[in-house]
Amino acid sequence: MTAREKSIQEAFQERMDESELLNCMRCGFCLPACPTYIETGFDETHSPRGRIALMKAVYDGLIAPDQEVEHSLNVCLGCRACEPVCPAGVQYGHLLEEARDIFNEHHPHSLPVKALRKTMFDGLFPHQKRMAQAVGLLGFYQKSGLQTVARKIGFMNLFPESLRQMEKALPEVPKHRRMKSRLQQAAASETTIAKVAFFSGCLMDTMFLETNDATIKLLQKAGCEIVIPENQGCCGALHGHSGEKEKAKELARRNIAAFEKTEADYIIVNAGGCGAFLMDYEHLLKDDPEYAERARQFSAKMKDISQILYELNFHERVPLQVTQQVVTYQDSCHLRNVMRTAEAPRVLMQAIAGVEYREMEKADSCCGSAGIYNLVQPEMSMQILDHKMEKVTATKAQTIVTANPGCLLQMKLGIEREGLGDQVRAIHIVDLLLEACG
Repeated sequence: MTAREKSIQEAFQERMDESELLNCMRCGFCLPACPTYIETGFDETHSPRGRIALMKAVYDGLIAPDQEVEHSLNVCLGCRACEPVCPAGVQYGHLLEEARDIFNEHHPHSLPVKALRKTMFDGLFPHQKRMAQAVGLLGFYQKSGLQTVARKIGFMNLFPESLRQMEKALPEVPKHRRMKSRLQQAAASETTIAKVAFFSGCLMDTMFLETNDATIKLLQKAGCEIVIPENQGCCGALHGHSGEKEKAKELARRNIAAFEKTEADYIIVNAGGCGAFLMDYEHLLKDDPEYAERARQFSAKMKDISQILYELNFHERVPLQVTQQVVTYQDSCHLRNVMRTAEAPRVLMQAIAGVEYREMEKADSCCGSAGIYNLVQPEMSMQILDHKMEKVTATKAQTIVTANPGCLLQMKLGIEREGLGDQVRAIHIVDLLLEACG
């Protein structure tokens, strides 16, 4: 065992939760729920129980924490579909994030990779103004004619096929407006049923700004007083999933402090990936004496936009109608598996006049987006997406609805790969509901 591997093993023994590792009974209930287990031809090292066995073996010193172990952990989507079906209630997602964080701390990244990680995780995502500027550059690329020129001269051919298709699937970037301009829009409705604080996110409040605006309008129609904390920031999910746990904790403390001041009944989010990580603040800061209880109270207030609308009977009080269309739904893994919200979006969609809802086979299975997974594991991601599109095509749906920006981009990419751009659209559930409000 090398010195590096010895250090990783010692970190496993210090930081991994042995009781949680032992909770896994190796029963196999997780196997049919795991996309990578299925896609790799039932390879146990790419299953939840297999990965837990690897973690425990490293913990016990039975195997070296080598590249094969790290590869197995990195190929995992982190969709956490194994958790709802686990009879022992193993918190696999927490084990995975801790293990990845340990490996990252001991990983000898090259200088270009170190620079890229520092730029993204330190310099970009925690700073909303910089995010807006970065997305603004994308908007300039789209609107200035550079995108057309790049395609004509074959510049995009320098990139892998999946990235070329992703570039085509990117939504048109809206003009950025500062959060302060929304405060008047977020005034209370005439009859206030609940006071909510809105988590605007980083990517959602730039590339998907119009969806955030639609969320505010729906909350108003539902009878909510809306507060938008100015000091909120990135949720930290990408940091937590990529072995940058300490940075995720910093962002968590910042958000908790910002939302405590609102004294809202609920904290509303419209991105399943963000919502799940926000709910996990309770676990993330469990050992922080100053923030542990504050994190618990914060997490207890989290609700997805579809859940709050459902609970406030929005679909019964507000007339909803669209032109006749077949609609199917792709679950956001973290919305379903961590926030445990699956019924509400389906009820809301089926309440819309003109919608013929058709449930997709394995709608609860990951689409292959998984944060930045489609960038760092493109081959597996595209394999999963292609199989997902087979299920979509079988529904003959004209509209694919989802509730997470990553899933939305991935479904748009799937439509592009299948050449269905003139037949099928992908849309966030919030945008569909506002469309249905007329």
